Amino acid sequence: MLVLGPSLGTSAAALWGPVARLLDDEVEVVGFDLPGHGSSTWTAPADLTMADLAAHVLDLLDERGVTTFHYAGDSVGGAIGLQLLLDAPQRVRTATLCCTGARIGTTDSWAERAAQVRASGTPSLVAASASRWFAPGFLEREPDAGGALLRVLSDAADDGYAAVCHALGAFDVRDRLGEIAAPVLAVAGAHDVATPPSSLAEIADGVRDGRLVVLDDVAHLAPIEAPDRVAELLREQLARHGEGESA
Repeated sequence: MLVLGPSLGTSAAALWGPVARLLDDEVEVVGFDLPGHGSSTWTAPADLTMADLAAHVLDLLDERGVTTFHYAGDSVGGAIGLQLLLDAPQRVRTATLCCTGARIGTTDSWAERAAQVRASGTPSLVAASASRWFAPGFLEREPDAGGALLRVLSDAADDGYAAVCHALGAFDVRDRLGEIAAPVLAVAGAHDVATPPSSLAEIADGVRDGRLVVLDDVAHLAPIEAPDRVAELLREQLARHGEGESA
């Protein structure tokens, strides 16, 4: 079982769909959505925490009877992966963490983002996100894929988006990375401003078994910007660390 976590403002299907299709014949894949995003029906509290998000993922997997799993997540999806590695280390076999950090932004910056959404709605974020999410030229090359993600952002519920902002504002596990023993692959985008390669290097260097890969021509959404390469990296990660195990 490979569990896929989306970034803030996206859905698992829109962000991870191409990667999932490339891996469909090799591993069972399941994605989840953040509160107020995509197909999620979860109404999260305003004081949502990353631990709450991780517990929600575990609840969804418990409903499926899944005990152990491989995990991959982008941005806040990667932060949820770190929380899972800390809160349920016996269940996470490997983690592939893309375009994320053990600390992302600041408490003030996330409070400002949440305030903007409450005042003007998620559609007000589309223009800035289009420039921050994608490396130069991506939207011109892949207008359908990029447009689908921006529509998911515009459709995301304001309260759900703001709740995840609250979780990110309080999230900081930089001093706990050394507790993480499962194999971690940290995947950075060379053009990522929000979580630059140094953010992923901090994770790879801080955990006990970490590896860093930096992708050219990628900004903040590696799974949609470079699906072939991300699928290849996941395939390698599962092959290296998944032999002889079952979910």
